Amino acid sequence: MARDYYEVLGVERTIDAPGLKSAYRKLAMIHHPDRNGGSEESMAQFKEISEAYTVLSDADKRAVYDRYGHAGLNGGGGGGNPFGQGGGQGFSDINDIFSQVFGDAFGDAFGGRQQGRGQQGGPRRGSDLRYDLEITLEQAYKGADVEIAIPSTLTCETCEGSGAKPGTKPVTCTTCQGAGRVRQANGFFQVERTCPRCGGAGQMIADPCTTCHGHGQVRKTRNLNLKVPAGVDDGSRIRLSGEGDAGQRGGPRGDLYVFLSVAPHDLFERDNLDLLVTVPVPMTVAALGGEIDAPCLVSDACDGKCKAGVSVPAGAQTGKTVRIKGKGMPHLNGRQRGDLVVELFVETPTDLTPRQKELLEELALSFGEGQNPRNSSFAGKAKRFWADILGNQDADGSKENAA
Repeated sequence: MARDYYEVLGVERTIDAPGLKSAYRKLAMIHHPDRNGGSEESMAQFKEISEAYTVLSDADKRAVYDRYGHAGLNGGGGGGNPFGQGGGQGFSDINDIFSQVFGDAFGDAFGGRQQGRGQQGGPRRGSDLRYDLEITLEQAYKGADVEIAIPSTLTCETCEGSGAKPGTKPVTCTTCQGAGRVRQANGFFQVERTCPRCGGAGQMIADPCTTCHGHGQVRKTRNLNLKVPAGVDDGSRIRLSGEGDAGQRGGPRGDLYVFLSVAPHDLFERDNLDLLVTVPVPMTVAALGGEIDAPCLVSDACDGKCKAGVSVPAGAQTGKTVRIKGKGMPHLNGRQRGDLVVELFVETPTDLTPRQKELLEELALSFGEGQNPRNSSFAGKAKRFWADILGNQDADGSKENAA
């Protein structure tokens, strides 16, 4: 339940406006967040006393509150939280009301102007930019120098960012006198807003630059040379400091963030630092064992060669992998390198001649069970499976005797 506003401010219900203001000043000086290290407790207390003062300092709202309490304010749209959208007084934050009661000197001391008030005409940092770049696996493997075209905002060279025609200068805004903000009376308070004439800049362009039309900036595409380090992975990000949009009124440039994606490769797949490649192996080599060549990416570690020798053990089956040390992706720090993982795919010959078929048939007849271990194991499992499915029927479909 909300506390009584008079109790919050520690005053009697008959207090006059000057006494009310004096009580608020004392409490606000004690509980202002900037005097208490920005603690959440002081922030809550300061909001509470400011809400109470906002209501009681308004004659109409005070009359409603005296008669109906908080229910009258909530039902009638008054009071509420003066720091949200329903405040009714137009304050941008808790420092605004503080500044109006205590004056600009107190407001500046406790952060009122540090929240953006009075800073409208000052330098502003340029925006950060993002650029998405797709590179090849070879570029990620070896590193690369890539030229990229970046659409960005640049300081106008004609007027050097002033927005005024060469030979002229911006003039001080006569509405806000260069402050960038204007004050408007709103009952007991004064509300400060961005100057509607200069848009908060504090200056006006009497004779605009013909190149940038008074903006001080132009939109152009810049070409940059980007150094992609060896070992980058999909999703890596490169930050180029000061290569973003130009700042306003002499402010620093923003940064450029380049996000990398690695295009799929025809032969290789990447698994962290390892490179995976599937290599077909002739059936005879898989059976007898032998040497085959596997492709690898060219680097100094490969001595300029783009293939690596792979020893295939006799009896190799499809899916067997052979690991070749040091032929994978480099680490970004350059201190280690992954492996090349070669997966063997045993290839069955096609388009056999009659003589080749005859030889294979003779070879097949010479094989014993021990030379086809997987087939023998599978046959045993299949026989047990069929027995479980057929129940009291044997494998050839005949009925077993119940006796």
